[in-house]
Amino acid sequence: MTTTEDSDQVLQRRANLEELRRLGVAPYPNRFDRQATVAEIVSAHGGKSAEELDAARITTRTAGRILAIRSFGKANFLVLGDGQARIQVYIREDSLPARDFRIFKLLDFGDWVGVEGRLFRTKTREFTVWASRLEFLAKCLLPLPEKWHGLTDVEIRFRQRYLDLIVNPEARQLFELRSRAVTAIREFLVARGFLEVETPMLQSLPGGALARPFVTHHNALDVPLYMRVAPELYLKRLVVGGIERVFEINRNFRNEGMSAQHNPEFTMLEFYWSYADYTDLMSLTEDLLVDVARQALGADELQYGDRAISLKAPFRRLRLREAVRAAASRRLGVEVAEGDLRARDRAAALAARLGIEVTPGMEAGAITVDIFERLCEDELVQPTFVHDFPTEVSPLSKQTQDDPETVERFELYVAGMEIANAFSELNDPAEQRRRFEAQLSARAAGQEQTHALDEDYVRALEYGMPPAAGAGIGIDRLVMLLTNSHSIRDVILFPLMRPR
Repeated sequence: MTTTEDSDQVLQRRANLEELRRLGVAPYPNRFDRQATVAEIVSAHGGKSAEELDAARITTRTAGRILAIRSFGKANFLVLGDGQARIQVYIREDSLPARDFRIFKLLDFGDWVGVEGRLFRTKTREFTVWASRLEFLAKCLLPLPEKWHGLTDVEIRFRQRYLDLIVNPEARQLFELRSRAVTAIREFLVARGFLEVETPMLQSLPGGALARPFVTHHNALDVPLYMRVAPELYLKRLVVGGIERVFEINRNFRNEGMSAQHNPEFTMLEFYWSYADYTDLMSLTEDLLVDVARQALGADELQYGDRAISLKAPFRRLRLREAVRAAASRRLGVEVAEGDLRARDRAAALAARLGIEVTPGMEAGAITVDIFERLCEDELVQPTFVHDFPTEVSPLSKQTQDDPETVERFELYVAGMEIANAFSELNDPAEQRRRFEAQLSARAAGQEQTHALDEDYVRALEYGMPPAAGAGIGIDRLVMLLTNSHSIRDVILFPLMRPR
């Protein structure tokens, strides 16, 4: 079987590289003095007429990757791209030094070159550089995908993102939009008095989320360590320390399954606001998403699949148990009472009637949330705050004043995806210890995803934490929404892939 490296194209490209060396050309020079990027040239002069360009006689010096090579007798053309824009380069033997023209004859699709010349328009009105100098900058030894076919193999796009960026301009645009979205988030929070911080990614205890961690080992200290599943407990330690508004844009790692919405390594925004509760965070989250959409997209309405979605406030608000009752009642054709979701036996019986398996250790609250995820999530297309979660599944959240089985927590759903999770923070150290101990009991009963008992965090609460609310927003999923992407791998530059 012939490999890419053994193909005729590769052999010819290597032969061209050796011929360049014989000409005395440095095939990988250290630098190139570029006056302007291709994008800057196109932006500044691409709108000028042929007459304006001829009168101004503008010379430039730029560089890029060769995206096309065409020859028509004495007229030869290159198309150079810098990832943001493209420009045509006109090559004539009588306009170049002899050595430079010999370099041109040894160029391959994908090589990097620098050019110097005058801007003009061809007879077909194409904006072009008439080259007076040509410098070789780097050889592309492996053939790129044919430009008219593009790169449609998803596996290759994710494994070799550099190829995706070279041949698919929309890939570059997607990640530029992601960058704008992250910048907008940062500017929004800083403008409202939030301080950006960094917290540990290697932790002695995994905390802040009900998730399975990645485990590693520190050789010098001879201790096990865990990759961060969430920064929450460290950020709330800072609230204890008196930082009233704090946020982190962080990388998290969860050793769990992979899907269109889940990658083991992902990016979150978490922020905490002293003296606020979860209703304040609903309003702030609405404002944040509208601002980010306008900064990144220029609009607060977007298309996701075949659905038009509006991010204009106010978002719909829906109690979790009410959503489950309504969905289960529709499915079964009988009225489901709230009491069916509060007692373990009744909740398990309801799940069985719905064909949902209950695993050992699940109490009524966990069963209720499982039913919600199976029956309700996909229906939440327009932005919806699902609020008031069972205490059992929310070990870090503050209970409502009139119902100890319910906490002040919401999740934001858009296009059937959970985008945010937020709650009024539990700041009673005795109650926090009791919740942690209940998590340990659930683990002993067979439930895998439980929270460890973090003694230092309880100690921090014993020094006193003011009333506060905190939220986490999944940046990858938010970018999926903004870019109409239906796999999280589309919006992560280098998603985790199974080794070949």
